Amino acid sequence: MTQAPLVFDRPLLARRQAKRGVARDFVTDLVHADLADRLAPIMRSFKTALIMGPDARLLPDTALSDDGRIAFEKVSTLVPGTGYPLVDPEALSLPRNDYDLIVSLLDLEIVNDVPDFLDSVRRHLVPDGLFVAAAIGGRTLTELRDAWLAADVELTGGVSPRVAPMIDVRDAGGLLQRSGFALPVTDLETHVVRYANPLALMDELHGLGATNPLAGRDGRMVTPRHMMRAAEIYAEKFSDPDGRIRATLEILWLSGWAPHESQQKPLKPGSATVSLKDVLKTKFDD
Repeated sequence: MTQAPLVFDRPLLARRQAKRGVARDFVTDLVHADLADRLAPIMRSFKTALIMGPDARLLPDTALSDDGRIAFEKVSTLVPGTGYPLVDPEALSLPRNDYDLIVSLLDLEIVNDVPDFLDSVRRHLVPDGLFVAAAIGGRTLTELRDAWLAADVELTGGVSPRVAPMIDVRDAGGLLQRSGFALPVTDLETHVVRYANPLALMDELHGLGATNPLAGRDGRMVTPRHMMRAAEIYAEKFSDPDGRIRATLEILWLSGWAPHESQQKPLKPGSATVSLKDVLKTKFDD
């Protein structure tokens, strides 16, 4: 098998996240609230549920479905020493193989081999078990990416990888289907976050341990001149009339079910009993 390219420096990310500790942030709170809203209407009881994320201490302990309380088993996928089991999403081995619900929050976007990760998740679900994931979407920080690109070209004549590639919603459903999930669903929550200036955004990303995580990043320190030029370009291109700047945040949600014979299946081609022509003729005749 061909090994997936090494995109993310996961040891670096682990050190940054460990340094950050358990400080909450608005993105985590947003995702937790959205997860609760998505699980609440499901008419299913989940007796063996697991939730995973970079630091398990930041994950919710419980949730509710329409059929009752969900108690999560929690594992970390990045930060050691949290008091919870540490699992490697690049070679996923969870404590058991009979979960009826697995939730992944904000770790899918820093996995090098996403198809293999999804394959492994499905193998840990019982038939008709549910997988739900939230990941940072593909257009997140597109303004920052554009500003750094322009500054790199202007000051160095080339470009340096600075902002991580993220999963596009158009690809997400195909990834679920490729890994054998049934009834795949993907959707996107888009938010525009405003900051006083580009340096305030960069400072927040640094505090969250979310600065350049790429294995192929330029090892040289960014000079103050380079950073200020990127900030100037950002402000020139993406400021509102009041002087504050915009930053795009996308939260990509994915869900799919481990296959089971009771699930709905698409009709076979040619099995329809009413033709589209007849339906349209009736409609226009009316």
